[in-house]
Amino acid sequence: MVSNVLSDARRIVVKVGSSLVTNEGKGLDEVAIGEWSRQLAALVQGEDGVRREVIMVSSGAIAEGMKRLGWRTRPSEIHELQAAAAVGQMGLAQMYETKLREQNLPSAQVLLTHADLADRERYLNARVTLLTLLRLGVLPVINENDTVVTDEIKFGDNDTLGALVANLVEADVLVILTDQKGLYTADPRRDPNARFVDVAKAGDPALEVMAGGAGSSIGKGGMITKILAAKRAAGSGASTVIAWGREEDVLIRLSKGEAIGTLLVAQTQKTQARKQWMADHLQMRGSVTVDAGAAAKLQGSGKSLLPIGMIAVEGDFVRGDVIGIRDESGAEIARGLANYASMEARKLCRKPSSEFEKLLGYTAEPEMVHRDNLVLAHH
Repeated sequence: MVSNVLSDARRIVVKVGSSLVTNEGKGLDEVAIGEWSRQLAALVQGEDGVRREVIMVSSGAIAEGMKRLGWRTRPSEIHELQAAAAVGQMGLAQMYETKLREQNLPSAQVLLTHADLADRERYLNARVTLLTLLRLGVLPVINENDTVVTDEIKFGDNDTLGALVANLVEADVLVILTDQKGLYTADPRRDPNARFVDVAKAGDPALEVMAGGAGSSIGKGGMITKILAAKRAAGSGASTVIAWGREEDVLIRLSKGEAIGTLLVAQTQKTQARKQWMADHLQMRGSVTVDAGAAAKLQGSGKSLLPIGMIAVEGDFVRGDVIGIRDESGAEIARGLANYASMEARKLCRKPSSEFEKLLGYTAEPEMVHRDNLVLAHH
């Protein structure tokens, strides 16, 4: 089972810690970033015959900015941290772009804040953008948008960001590369009886006790943030691997099913977790009524809901809200995430997607609710 989790993974989020990216804070480690880029390209380009979609979540902007500004110690003033991030972001993006291009892999920089993922509309926009990049064969390099965040909205560390991105795109696996081999039952630097943990269940409370709070001086997160990230990733069905980032060919070997580091297995399955969340969503801001043909397509062949099949829109909702889908008798047959707000949806009833631009001035998606964001009601 252990090997299957990784060798079967088709969508992977890889998170690299700042102590690895910057070689303990000395500035960007060109050789190490080149190594990961080579491995990422091997996964995306399917050197082993299996093409995978990969997203990179990278720390290191603040540490690189500090080096460029000649600062020896990490400032405590939030504005200075934001300035360091702005300077470092340039170097980080440039380094990944250069190293990935050497592997013939196009890349994109995506900056995210907590607010982007807490706001339903921005959540949906971020999701669509990332999935579009993956479909185009581009590797997104994601970083927390440190230049605009303040303490209240910070992810706190990029482990959490990695988990939120895994939730966002419904990744199969989150790989957290760190400066330690994985999880031990206690801190191996202090306790000679500490045992290595090969496999455990993500979200097991015993793991949080083991992890304590220790971490390196450069990064913000210790092992505890990784354990909590694994728990969060498991919420959408993604298992997590915590491994040493300098292990030779770590990503390639993991993708072949080799057991490296600590594997924290998610207990729920991917689609199940997401659909459960929608099914349990009590607060619905509105609904759409569909004709018999659209109802049959939704229930019978698992299709997306297209506006041409809608006959009425009830309530006041925005893009990203969970809405009900009713048949002509008023019974709820499904629910899902709206791609258009209620005001726009009313204009799109009974209209083919070719007319959307004329009616709205733009086209977001051809569907009102995409089948990936739709759960059928059980009667």
